[in-house]
Amino acid sequence: MEYLKLRTELDSIRAQARLCARRARSLVRTLTVMSMGAVALLLFGCRLDMHVQPKYLPYEPTDFFGDGRSERQPVPGTVARGQLRLDELMFTGRENGVVVDKFPFPITKADLDRGRERYNVYCTPCHDYTGTGRGMIVQRGFPQPPSYHIQRLRDAPAGHFYEVMTNGFGAMYSYAARVEPADRWRIAAYIRVLQLSRNATVQDLPESVRQNLSQLPAEQTPGQSMGQSQ
Repeated sequence: MEYLKLRTELDSIRAQARLCARRARSLVRTLTVMSMGAVALLLFGCRLDMHVQPKYLPYEPTDFFGDGRSERQPVPGTVARGQLRLDELMFTGRENGVVVDKFPFPITKADLDRGRERYNVYCTPCHDYTGTGRGMIVQRGFPQPPSYHIQRLRDAPAGHFYEVMTNGFGAMYSYAARVEPADRWRIAAYIRVLQLSRNATVQDLPESVRQNLSQLPAEQTPGQSMGQSQ
């Protein structure tokens, strides 16, 4: 009898232990699910903050404004940051509205090197490397631009070349979005170099250089263009 009593008590203790274990596992599962739910809510909230923003997409209509457009014109009299351009010569090639033959900053050899590099990138497809207007796309059928070496462009002020690069001219579109203002002036300076190289004479050389020149061919006169002798 004593044995049966002890066995009954032991079975009762085991049953209570199993019940406690089940309750513990159930509590752990509940806490796990609640924790995952809280994390999911946090993540979902962050995703909404990043993806659902209070803004209009490009060209998206709106009923907030009377004309139905979300894009608005700049407020009159305001200037975008970095767009305040008070130097008329630097940004237009003009002074008092007149195109001028001067540069807004001193042109150094470094500026000419930069101008040549930019010219070779943007200008040679049409104007070629010497400025005669026989670039590769011209040879393939694109309208030929005038040579920089014609008298009209030799006499043109430096501001003219800057203005053409800025606004475009004829079949040439504007390069304002591709070439910054300072580089447009450097290209204009390099165009002057090309013009001088084609039309310079011996008299244009410094005296020290002329003295070191070897004797000229008999058919070349001192005033003959150096470009024509090549």
